[in-house]
Amino acid sequence: MSTEATVIPTPINLKDQVQIEKKEVKQTTSSVKSFLSGGFGGIASVLVGQPFDLVKVRLQTTEGVYKSTLDCFTQTIKKDGILGLYRGMSTPLVGVTPIFAVSFWSYDMGKKLVYAATPNRENQQLSIAEITAAGAFSAAPTTLFMAPSERIKVLLQIQGQGGEQKYKGPVDVVRQLYKEGGVRSIFRGTGATLMRDAPGSAAYFACYELTKQALTPAGAKPEDLNPASVLFAGGMAGVAMWCIAIPPDVIKSRLQSAPAGTYTGALDVLRQTLKSDGPAALFRGLGPAMLRAFPANAATFLGVEYSLKAMNYLW
Repeated sequence: MSTEATVIPTPINLKDQVQIEKKEVKQTTSSVKSFLSGGFGGIASVLVGQPFDLVKVRLQTTEGVYKSTLDCFTQTIKKDGILGLYRGMSTPLVGVTPIFAVSFWSYDMGKKLVYAATPNRENQQLSIAEITAAGAFSAAPTTLFMAPSERIKVLLQIQGQGGEQKYKGPVDVVRQLYKEGGVRSIFRGTGATLMRDAPGSAAYFACYELTKQALTPAGAKPEDLNPASVLFAGGMAGVAMWCIAIPPDVIKSRLQSAPAGTYTGALDVLRQTLKSDGPAALFRGLGPAMLRAFPANAATFLGVEYSLKAMNYLW
């Protein structure tokens, strides 16, 4: 007869298991909500900001056609009417859900990565440096959607300034670009887009959180701010982003709008631009970019915050 003691397995702590599963479900739900709220914010941004974006691109990609931002607005309206200011809007509007949704989802993931890297942290509130890092991280996945969308949008926006109407619409742009140079042609400017959006997104989210903190009364929470405060914080975030992003945006716009073979890459655009037009050319379109930055991004964050509140209430 064996004298060995029978080892009884320690029962699984069901309470701990349930808590782990609840945490995983909560994290998944949080990511889905971030994705959806980003889409709502992006739609609001395009509707408010498209006219300013069109003028910015036209100023960046032409020489001697317009005297100023106001002149570009005036000529566009005179030639094409008010709806001319919304030329090329279909591409960002259709693509805005994945682009902005991925951006805010990626930002949420960036914050989770920061928490995962510092599991024993005492303060659960992220520092501005950590928010900046999460913001910069958000640009990487977003660029995969942003670059081809921007390429199509830019080509449609520069039409209507005289000359041949080369493209009938977004689908025709994709078809012709693929015929000319395959997938590589559609994704031209991806590096320049990332060069613009990594520092731009870092400033974007950091400024938004900083402004919210500054506007939050003592004893209150940033998420309880009123709509006016959210609008102001979002607007300031847009201004902060474009203060940094405009020079690489000029390079991106020129690279994406030029005929094949004009430039070998982003650095060649920079070299040729400085040689032909001087450093001031890197700040072309700053006026309309700044005019667009505040209202468009105020609308973005209002859409994000209040769609998120609605989902938290219903879900």
